[in-house]
Amino acid sequence: MTSTVEPEKPDLYLVPTPIGNLQDITLRAIEVLKSADILLAEDTRTTGRLLKHLDIQRPLQSYHIFNEHKTVEKWLSAMKEGKQVALVSDAGTPGISDPGFLLVRAAREAGLIVHCLPGPTAFVPALVNSGLPNDRFVFEGFLPHKKGRKTRLDFLKEENRTMVFYESPHRLMKTLLQFKETMGGDRMACVSRELTKIYEENIRGTLDELIAYYEENPIKGEIVLTLSGKT
Repeated sequence: MTSTVEPEKPDLYLVPTPIGNLQDITLRAIEVLKSADILLAEDTRTTGRLLKHLDIQRPLQSYHIFNEHKTVEKWLSAMKEGKQVALVSDAGTPGISDPGFLLVRAAREAGLIVHCLPGPTAFVPALVNSGLPNDRFVFEGFLPHKKGRKTRLDFLKEENRTMVFYESPHRLMKTLLQFKETMGGDRMACVSRELTKIYEENIRGTLDELIAYYEENPIKGEIVLTLSGKT
């Protein structure tokens, strides 16, 4: 028997955007970006370029780490008034090391409908490409820069699942050296950069080997660092 009940229209869409190759946008994401009443963007310039590529003309509003606490109620009120809101980050899925959690939590608590579209996120292809076990893993995102960093590393020393981190190019060597100091230079790891882009690179080896490699080959671009667990 075919149901004739129409699904409720979401008040908030979380729309993943390409992490590099613009062809990775989904047909459903394009449809939502075209139809939403309000588009919230981490950086309106970055999202503006994507919309131009897709030939979509929609007004953009800023929603980023520096204003999300102040603006949640504003966008919550807009959704309660019947506006459909779509949130995008600069690349990947909103809420994964990007703004989004506060708005989703507030919308859920207000009884509003939230849908997260499937789509690009950097850590999944990096994990699969690494050749490290991926049946069980833990996503750590960015390590604390200063306070709590050593405590977190000491805790992760005993983790037996594959670990996935985000890191910036200028902190990569520091992180590799700290991993070696905490976990030993023979621990296997993989450094993935510029995923889906023309200069994509996945370098796999022990921490000692990766340190030696990047001492001779300075790195640029967005990085995902995959580290094997304790065996």
